[in-house]
Amino acid sequence: MSPLQSIPLAVAQAALLLALSPLFTGVSRMMRARMHSRCGPGVLQDYRDIFKLFRRQDVAPGQAGLAFRLAPTVQLSAMLMLAMALPALTRHSPAGPLADLITFVYLFGLARFFFSLSGIDSGSAFAGIGAGRELTLGILVEPTMMLSLLVVALIEGSTNLGAIATGMSGSYLQSPAAIALALAAFAFAVFIEMGKLPFDLAEAEQELQEGPLTEYSGPSLALLKLGLALKKVVLAQFMLGVFLPLGAADSLEAGALLAAAAWLPLKLLAVFVVASVIENSMARGRFLLTARVTWVGFGLAALSFVFYLTGL
Repeated sequence: MSPLQSIPLAVAQAALLLALSPLFTGVSRMMRARMHSRCGPGVLQDYRDIFKLFRRQDVAPGQAGLAFRLAPTVQLSAMLMLAMALPALTRHSPAGPLADLITFVYLFGLARFFFSLSGIDSGSAFAGIGAGRELTLGILVEPTMMLSLLVVALIEGSTNLGAIATGMSGSYLQSPAAIALALAAFAFAVFIEMGKLPFDLAEAEQELQEGPLTEYSGPSLALLKLGLALKKVVLAQFMLGVFLPLGAADSLEAGALLAAAAWLPLKLLAVFVVASVIENSMARGRFLLTARVTWVGFGLAALSFVFYLTGL
């Protein structure tokens, strides 16, 4: 794939995922309301909220520092870079230098670091507690994601996302049991990272994962909400692109790309619908018990690694 082809494709892919992000978060909110027997907001409500925030004044605490002001831009920029590198429309990544598992882990870590640092830098004790909980949840979840990704990287012999997606789309899979367990572990981690119950209630900014949003307003809050919505879509597509690369184009022909662009929202919608059904079938959990639950996902990832070593 030449740069003249890859750069426009990467930009178009990131723009598509960014444009769809508020739609899928709106679907999650609507499904939650329907399952709670409430009318609830429409699926386009998140678009209205974001546009309204862009028209508001940007007010920041007087003691807020540089990290607080940079966090919205860094968060959204990191997610856009990840969206450009994902194997979404094609099975090959349109952004080659970014299409590495190690790079992905560091970009996710960069976004989490600045998001948490913004809560501490705001000077608000409440936002600082939320930042600490965000970091704690990352420490508990990221090992599961990394170990499950390590298994598929070892099976395919590469850490390049395009190579992994191409190998996973083949008719013959090495260690199918290990891949199935790695998929289950990664889906478990993605579910937590998307801010679903019993780990979080994403509509309440003062809770586990969105505590640092407390002191933001106006365009800065809009950028952060866009970044968090895009993060959920990127995580869902990350799972689909690596483990279930169905519907992605094999070539850069216009027909294949249009078909892939039509399949992409449907696959993401299925992930968000399933996640919403599971989320609203459970009660809220205590934060102190989160570590006990995350061991389940890490156990699945460890078991998949054992299955890989034994060739199952």
